[in-house]
Amino acid sequence: MNFKDKNVLITGISGFVGAYLAERLVNEGSNVYGIIRRRSDGQTPANIKNHELEDKITPITGNLKDITSIANAIDEAQPDYVFHLAAQSFVPQSFDNPADTEQNNSMGTSNLLEAMRMKDSDARMIFAGSSEEYGLVISSKQQYDHVIGQYGTIFPDLKEGQTNELPISETNPLRPMSPYAVSKVYGDFLTRNYYHSYGLDTVVSRAFNHEGAGRGKMFVTSVVTNQVMQLKMGLCDKITIGNVNAFRDWTHVNDIVDGYLTLATKANSGDVYNQGSMRTNSILSYILLSLQEAGYNVEEISTFNGDKKITDPAAINNDKYYGVAFDKTKVDSMLLDGEVEYTIEDKGIIVKTDKEDVKVEFNAARFRPAEVPILFSNTEKIQKLGVQPKHTVSDIIKDQLNFFIDKENQ
Repeated sequence: MNFKDKNVLITGISGFVGAYLAERLVNEGSNVYGIIRRRSDGQTPANIKNHELEDKITPITGNLKDITSIANAIDEAQPDYVFHLAAQSFVPQSFDNPADTEQNNSMGTSNLLEAMRMKDSDARMIFAGSSEEYGLVISSKQQYDHVIGQYGTIFPDLKEGQTNELPISETNPLRPMSPYAVSKVYGDFLTRNYYHSYGLDTVVSRAFNHEGAGRGKMFVTSVVTNQVMQLKMGLCDKITIGNVNAFRDWTHVNDIVDGYLTLATKANSGDVYNQGSMRTNSILSYILLSLQEAGYNVEEISTFNGDKKITDPAAINNDKYYGVAFDKTKVDSMLLDGEVEYTIEDKGIIVKTDKEDVKVEFNAARFRPAEVPILFSNTEKIQKLGVQPKHTVSDIIKDQLNFFIDKENQ
């Protein structure tokens, strides 16, 4: 990959991933331009400051809802590559304000593509899709029966004789379960349509959950690590969380940036590529592993009323699930096997450690109206381009804990 002296335009440059990508490209010698919305306070966005990018990029004032400002940005940047990362990306907020999500994500993508078409731009555009597009993925017959009982139907249905759809490849059915996910499906299809209809050089990335230092405090990994650090510092006496049964494929943000740069130079135009780690872990495991990284030796867990007791729940195994061997905890295996499940009726979990008992309290307000039960990527396609994740879940947790330590001590 050679990005030296290339002109790169990033939408969402002030976001979590955008700032990491911009820093990498600056270090590669690129001329980096970023679309930044006008702020009433005139302040530089926090992520731009945190990555020390103030004097290293060219900010362009613009708004994806305003196609004129996007056309002006293309004129100024004359990009060789466009990374379209800008979006309203917080899933719960998309339920609270679906219209805002649609305008930012769907209309914003449409405006960018149309501006590129009108300007005859020959830049390669990489669209930041999402694993949330896959949504309701079936992992077992038991889960399928539960889903049918809950919703009555799913579309597309399982193929005859099929019992699970994991790991998730690019050809899996799309069953989005939030307004955010629906907006990403729209952008995904429109991005590929502009390749087929108008010959724009576009590529779709469907990245699974990516985390690291600086992830917004509203996202679940930061919700966990921020509270663990506050607990460690005596600033709180419990952890409050939503559904701990949900499984996610968490990847370090720097590995995702590697993937974006590889897609920019090696992907097939008009194609779709998953980005992820080919592992899946529960939110409960993220809590337990975060406690361990913070110096608590987790010995046992049980519900508030003493049920569902598990000893050594954070013990790591590499057993195969869905044909893939990956690192997971003992409680992950039990959840995947259907041996245990935690509900709002349990009220919470007591984590027994060598230091103290830690309360993990369930908050009904943090449960989604429609939950995505499991995300687990099949990344064989992007691996053929040379992309391999380098970081573990523990690496992600360490970076997040250190970030919050630094923030508390500033």
